Amino acid sequence: MELSQEQFRLPVNQFKQALQSEQTQWGLWLGLPDTSCAEICAGAGFDWLLIDGEHAPFDNRAIMAHLQAMAPYPVSPIVRPPEGRTALIKQLLDMGAQTLLIPMVDTPEQARQLVQAVRYPPQGIRGLGTSLARAANWNRIPGYLHNANKEVCLIVQAETATAMDNLAEIAAIDGVDAVFIGPSDLSASMGHVGNPDHPEVVAAIEQGIRTINAAGKAAGLMSLNQQQARHYVEVGAKFVGIGVDTLLLANGAKTLVNAFRSGETLASASGSSGY
Repeated sequence: MELSQEQFRLPVNQFKQALQSEQTQWGLWLGLPDTSCAEICAGAGFDWLLIDGEHAPFDNRAIMAHLQAMAPYPVSPIVRPPEGRTALIKQLLDMGAQTLLIPMVDTPEQARQLVQAVRYPPQGIRGLGTSLARAANWNRIPGYLHNANKEVCLIVQAETATAMDNLAEIAAIDGVDAVFIGPSDLSASMGHVGNPDHPEVVAAIEQGIRTINAAGKAAGLMSLNQQQARHYVEVGAKFVGIGVDTLLLANGAKTLVNAFRSGETLASASGSSGY
């Protein structure tokens, strides 16, 4: 059977395009390394799912399996590696990640190095290995080397007081597409560990969102507080993580068993008595 050229085209980065729209992009954190969970969440209606290689037990094989599992669904995958090493970034891009969230970016110098790492020469230093790369469909995507740079979306994560001090300069760097503020680590850095809703932390986040927007970049963050999440969107956040798969499972399981122990009745998600 002869395959059409449509099957060998560089995928458009839908998330990168969506950052230019007026619509808020709602996302979910993935921490469970089983691809079944990724598939279930991919079909739930989120705009993006983040594969968290920083805090969850993902290795490169698990990350690629997640990218493959999510590919049939209309959801954008984002990959967060444990750190912004150039060699690791190269591997993630080669396996098909197009949007990367790099943690703990404190300085403009770090951000500039990351821009170099995600781009092929002459704009960057990304190494060439397309015959081994899923991203290039193993050399079957015509012109991949010449077009890949424009489909990469680089998000840097500002999550310390130092990063917030340098935020205007970080956000202004060409090649940084978005800045993600990490409320949890930021709260710890500001002396309010475990309290991302502290008024001082909230004020810093609000100012950070405005600074990012002023640089013409998209601002994002994570907030499990629904009211707070909507507030940050009103301030100017463009993409917001509003849940974590592990917490959905843990809280859902606890709610279910507690309801039965207390004699309460929960509405069925399926509307059916079967499974």
